[in-house]
Amino acid sequence: MDNKPDRQSKTTRLPRKRFYRARAHSNPLSDSHFPVPVSPSQFEYSLHYPHFYPSEETNETDVGISSAAKTQPKIQFADVGCGFGGLLVSLSTLFPDTLMIGMEIRDKVSEYVKERILALRVANPGQYQNISVVRTNSMKYIPNYFEKAQLLKMFFLFPDPHFKEKNHRRRVISMHLLDEYAYTLQVGGTIYTITDVEELGIWMKSCLEEHPLFEAVPREELEVDPVVKLLTSATEEGQKVARNGGQTYQAVYRRIAAPLVENGRVSPPVN
Repeated sequence: MDNKPDRQSKTTRLPRKRFYRARAHSNPLSDSHFPVPVSPSQFEYSLHYPHFYPSEETNETDVGISSAAKTQPKIQFADVGCGFGGLLVSLSTLFPDTLMIGMEIRDKVSEYVKERILALRVANPGQYQNISVVRTNSMKYIPNYFEKAQLLKMFFLFPDPHFKEKNHRRRVISMHLLDEYAYTLQVGGTIYTITDVEELGIWMKSCLEEHPLFEAVPREELEVDPVVKLLTSATEEGQKVARNGGQTYQAVYRRIAAPLVENGRVSPPVN
């Protein structure tokens, strides 16, 4: 406890990254030990978004809580592998009424994001109440956090490329994982991906292109989407690539309705 002030900037009171550094990547197939909700209904919204959710005491005394709970907001944006939280912070003020979660497997990094959000809330009363972070393995536990058709946007920014072919199964974008992402995304929801590794960029775009529940977002829509600009500027990794004059490879795809097949014939799509 005594060294807590040393972990914060004396001017901004934000946590200093050098105290939270960790390995650049982690093996998502290894067993890690951290709490995971049994189902999305067990996710403790009041701990992450106290501004939007009543306390436990209020829950116990509020007669109309069952109807109120139905109208309370749920998480709609998920930043998978959120790193140091740069995208979350930028999106927070852009969409102040939308709840967002960062999902990060590395312990020290997720702790940094948590401290960063708490410090921003203190320094900016009323702001940054809509973002939070969990330490989790999104490749294993996405269905534990989100219900069917709950999300509007998912972000996969500069994920681990896992260069070796034997490790491609560790990649966060794959055909079988896209099935889970499609389950949690609303029809019309969007997946944003970006990398500075050309081979991985081709891989992610190919997976999305081949999946029957996604279609590419037209260029004219991307040009007016304020989120697209943040893909390269909001994250630490994106800023590093920009400083070094590197090239990035984006793939932005929309969740579409599934076609209904009856007697070998394809009917109009259904949600």
